[in-house]
Amino acid sequence: MLEFFDMSLEELSAWLVEHDEKDYHAKQLYDWTYKKGVLQFDKMSNLSKALREKLSQSFRFPNLELVQVTESTDQETIKFLWKLLRDGSLVESVLISSGTRRTVCVSSQVGCPAKCAFCASGKMGFFRNLRPSEIVEQVVHINKWLSDKSNGNECVSHVVYMGMGEPLKNYDPVVRSIRLLSHPDSLNISQRRITVSTVGIVEGIKRLSVENLKVNLVLSLHAPNQRIRMKIIPYARKYPLEDIIAAMDDYAQKTKRDITYEYTLIAGINDHPDHAFELAHLLHNKQCTVNLIPYNPVPGLKLKRPDKKSVKEFRTVLFGANIVNTCRYTKGDDIAAACGQLAMQRANQPAAPAEDMENRLKIVSGGSS
Repeated sequence: MLEFFDMSLEELSAWLVEHDEKDYHAKQLYDWTYKKGVLQFDKMSNLSKALREKLSQSFRFPNLELVQVTESTDQETIKFLWKLLRDGSLVESVLISSGTRRTVCVSSQVGCPAKCAFCASGKMGFFRNLRPSEIVEQVVHINKWLSDKSNGNECVSHVVYMGMGEPLKNYDPVVRSIRLLSHPDSLNISQRRITVSTVGIVEGIKRLSVENLKVNLVLSLHAPNQRIRMKIIPYARKYPLEDIIAAMDDYAQKTKRDITYEYTLIAGINDHPDHAFELAHLLHNKQCTVNLIPYNPVPGLKLKRPDKKSVKEFRTVLFGANIVNTCRYTKGDDIAAACGQLAMQRANQPAAPAEDMENRLKIVSGGSS
């Protein structure tokens, strides 16, 4: 069986012609699936019965089954827990509403290989990569959910690859899903409204810079130097900070897109004013934004959240060095909004607060249009 949401419009057209059908049916199929959210061929009324039967025998969807929808008390953050029908694994998506923006944060892997010290997804371990179809369907399902809830008045406007997984360690499926979601005949989401977050996979950053995509890139930095970074991010041992920053600079130059650096503030680890001065030096004269995230303690770990005075002092140093930065305290805790938490709960593991999703999305979803 073929995966419908793995296929580009051109590939679908070619398949139709190869099976003695008209290629224009491809756009009809895209309209039914991407725009209307209909995932049953027998409901596609403008297709012949013979074609619908042929499609049913050749293509497979859906790939996801909705397990749980949880809304925050302010209704701005909505968490979706999915079961992957291929193997029963669980992944999550988050919908963030801010003004007229409707941003979907998608997962790209089951678990995460990066294993950052403060992240709930990393505590799960890594199981497998998602297929393009499994990434795309997260957005298609939520787009349909939004449309139904708003009587057709709302749709997904932005997509961020900040859920479970390291996107650039699942490179080809992630890039294909970006092209599929941004295609004019699918959801037509502008690539300038799509953001990819990475912990610093240098070869992935370099590849992405020559893909002829206009997506935003976010680096999970979290430290002003290589020594501290290696303490909290295992991948830092493989990817020196100097090489990562050079790759990010190259990406910005080639794509003409601004860069966002995420920095989780952890008490006694990376939150001292001296660390802020180091960070300011590291990012001097770069066209970028620093998104500061006060750490949420994880049960079983000794890491602590800095107090508000420390956060203010850190920001003061950055502002003094003309480093654009933002900081927002957590929202969405009542629905376990950090990636990986619901999946851990369903697996009967202790829920671990990690980087708050609302925090992470504030800049990247609000700053690109």
